[in-house]
Amino acid sequence: MERSILFFDIDGTLLSEITRQIPNSAAEALQRAKKAGHMLFINTGRTVCSIPTEIRRLPFDGYLCGCGTCLVYHDEILFERSLTPERGRAVIAKMFECNLGGVAEGPEDVYFPERISRFDKLETTRRYFREKGMGIERFMEQGGFIYDKLFIYADEKSSLESFLAFIAEDMEAMDRGGNAYEVIQKGYSKATACEFIVDKLGFTKDQVYVFGDSSNDLAMFEYADHAVAMGEHAEVLEPYAEYVTKTVEEDGIAHAMSRYGLI
Repeated sequence: MERSILFFDIDGTLLSEITRQIPNSAAEALQRAKKAGHMLFINTGRTVCSIPTEIRRLPFDGYLCGCGTCLVYHDEILFERSLTPERGRAVIAKMFECNLGGVAEGPEDVYFPERISRFDKLETTRRYFREKGMGIERFMEQGGFIYDKLFIYADEKSSLESFLAFIAEDMEAMDRGGNAYEVIQKGYSKATACEFIVDKLGFTKDQVYVFGDSSNDLAMFEYADHAVAMGEHAEVLEPYAEYVTKTVEEDGIAHAMSRYGLI
């Protein structure tokens, strides 16, 4: 069996968005892949502080976080890039000026607006992180922190175009559907993260397998020859998916890894 390097998204790929759990079949498949000599990496839009504990218990060689802005290999940070404090404050100020909701995601914590917002999805996210003990020590308005990316929410009261114009020189927004946008630093993506690790560890592209489900996985789907889309996935991935597996809950990860002979 040829040694390969595998990159996994978290939410909707390894972690069910229905049960909020990792299927036993996926955990077992990862253990078997590790024993077979493959290298395993998380490649996520989450920043490094918000990698779930249940993910950290699995045999990953590293975590590629924040859409390529923090790369960790065996507990060593190989690369990290946050917005400067000045630029970060300016972007948040513009977000509030444009009547958007949002959360700033940094290497040490996540940061929410102090007041409860009108955006239900933002408040759902706030509750999720609060249950993890995050997003409670400092609010966006207070400043005094750095961050790598934003997740913003818009509606008919928002000036989205004005905000997008303001960030255009160094950031870009990925449409995540439902008037939600993932705002990342230009020049960095899940693909740049893959390429950095593949080059560093001496693999070739035909040894690369990526697994994902959402629009922020598009860059790594474009990069990899072997791209596996989960049974429930964003349409934008369709042209680049070599294989569509079953859903998370139907043991899609284990099914795809077995199908490719990785386990």
